Amino acid sequence: MSERRSAANYQTWIIIGLALLIVACLCVGVVVWAGDALFGALPLPGRDEVKLPRSATADLTVAVSPGMAPTLNKLVETFNARGLKTPDNTPMVVRTLTLVPEEMVAQSLGQPAFQALAPDSSLWLSQIDRQWAAAQGAAEGDESVIPIGYRRFSNPVRYAVSPVVIAAWESVARELGWPERAVGWQDIQNKATADPNFKWNHPSTGHASGLLATLAEFYAGAGLTRGLTPEAATAQATLDYVRAVEATVRFYGEGEDAIVSRLAGEGRGFLDAFVTQEQLVIHWNQTQSGERLIALYPAEGTLWADHPLALLELGAPGETPLSDNQRRTYRALADYLTSPEAQQALLAAGYRPADMTLQLDAGNSPFLQNDAVDWRQPQTTLQIPDDSVVAVVQNVWWYTKRPTNVFLVVDTSGSMQGNKIDLTKLALHAFIDQIRGDRDQLGLIAFSTGVSVLRSMQPLDEAGREDMHNAVNRMSAEGNTALIDGVWEAYRLLQAQGDTEAINAIVVMTDGQENNSAHRMSELKEQWGAAQGPSVVIFTIAFGSNADEDVLRTMAEIGGGQYRRADETDIEELYKIISTYF
Repeated sequence: MSERRSAANYQTWIIIGLALLIVACLCVGVVVWAGDALFGALPLPGRDEVKLPRSATADLTVAVSPGMAPTLNKLVETFNARGLKTPDNTPMVVRTLTLVPEEMVAQSLGQPAFQALAPDSSLWLSQIDRQWAAAQGAAEGDESVIPIGYRRFSNPVRYAVSPVVIAAWESVARELGWPERAVGWQDIQNKATADPNFKWNHPSTGHASGLLATLAEFYAGAGLTRGLTPEAATAQATLDYVRAVEATVRFYGEGEDAIVSRLAGEGRGFLDAFVTQEQLVIHWNQTQSGERLIALYPAEGTLWADHPLALLELGAPGETPLSDNQRRTYRALADYLTSPEAQQALLAAGYRPADMTLQLDAGNSPFLQNDAVDWRQPQTTLQIPDDSVVAVVQNVWWYTKRPTNVFLVVDTSGSMQGNKIDLTKLALHAFIDQIRGDRDQLGLIAFSTGVSVLRSMQPLDEAGREDMHNAVNRMSAEGNTALIDGVWEAYRLLQAQGDTEAINAIVVMTDGQENNSAHRMSELKEQWGAAQGPSVVIFTIAFGSNADEDVLRTMAEIGGGQYRRADETDIEELYKIISTYF
């Protein structure tokens, strides 16, 4: 009797359990249906809206500044060779993407092709933070504090540092007073003013050394070493000081990688002095023969490139969110870059390690018994100002930098018809938009069978900029190619203007062969050498494979400028790069 009752009870509990399970399933279905109806299909696990499983790929792409790229690439190779894996046995793989800092910032605010970034200064991280917070609608308030929920990056790690210096050939450094005394911005200005053949530059403020050097000039003009404010940066005495220094710059331009390339190609005559990171001085002297470069630490003080590594916080609408494995790869890479092995490798490459326990004057340090650099310098380190001050300095710089007179000389011959002339117009529009100072002037010359001055030299104020855009839009292509005559006319007009205070330049582009000029290349060279007016630099662009490369190279050599080659995929970007020289 008791056994039959137990069996019956057992069956009863089974039936009750099955009934409860059915009810639970029905409830889940109702909840999902209701959620879909009320909220538009919530992103539940396994649904299409979840783009990436949290434990998926461990591949990590890091955007890196051009100057650091060669060193970081070697470190990444070593990291990958270690064969690290995540807990679910997924290989950790790091790739690098070389980008200038401004492009890093721009892409970070959109749909980036990278998940982490290594700019040469944390100033770029601050710009990302501020612009991202504004784009996400962060409330107005204390501009030095950005709400955590609005941050675009996280977990920054500093893995190397390098002070910004004035690099000069040893003979030039001795003329300036090295090593007996500290050399400063005033010495550079005095030397360039007294000697018209003295050539120095610093990169545009789109590169760390250019921006940090400009901040240092504003500090010097304000007579401060910390606490630079918008009021101090825009005081008339400060602006006058910076303008006087900047007036002696031969040209601006790209970062350290471009400087090294031109130094290697053109040698001692390229520049007498230039602003760079201390690391480049060490690297140059390690790898090049001939006269040494000397690092001059500005007497008024300098700032440091602090080389951070940071993780982008991806996952905004339309983005593929970071996986847990990618976060693991980032942490592993950050740990490796700050490890003793990597820190020693960074020191050997000329960077100062983030590990302060490593001695710069011991072992195999490149600072040991090397008077071209001084590990005890700089004596005065300037304070990185608030990001709002940096923004003010970047804007004001356009009114303190050396002004520019540029003629854009453009091939409008028959071979430019169709897609080429359309892409050239886009490139010219980009160039015009990149030149933002009201003191800068621009002219436009087209050449085909003959030469047409479409726009004489005019200021790029609001009206002038619009007029220049309109002139570009009206260009058409037909006829032959009077390349030399186009450059001749631009040079003649610049000489007639006689502005010795500005950077005078010609940017000329052609896709074909010279075939219709009245002047010869020998005449152009003779004209350049005999001129008594302002010096004029020429940048030449070969658009496509049919351009007369020999003629364009010769022109660039005559004008002390650069020759570049472009195709339909990069003509616009090339014009943007050239605009940084002005």
